[in-house]
Amino acid sequence: MHDAIEFEKLEVPAAVICTEPFMSSARAMSKIGGIPDYPYVVLPHPVGSLSQSDLRDRAVQAAPDVLSILLARG
Repeated sequence: MHDAIEFEKLEVPAAVICTEPFMSSARAMSKIGGIPDYPYVVLPHPVGSLSQSDLRDRAVQAAPDVLSILLARG
């Protein structure tokens, strides 16, 4: 979240993807970073143990929301 907010402050569109257990951290970081309403994509946890195929499926699932965030803020 920190990196994305820093990019946004430089007017470089960025999108954050986090898993469900990290939602409260994402909200806190966006507030601390000065963009309390910063949008982010939430995926089911975990992702680290997924197969490449399942990880690809999650990426496909997230892609429309990521694109929406990038286009809305860019």
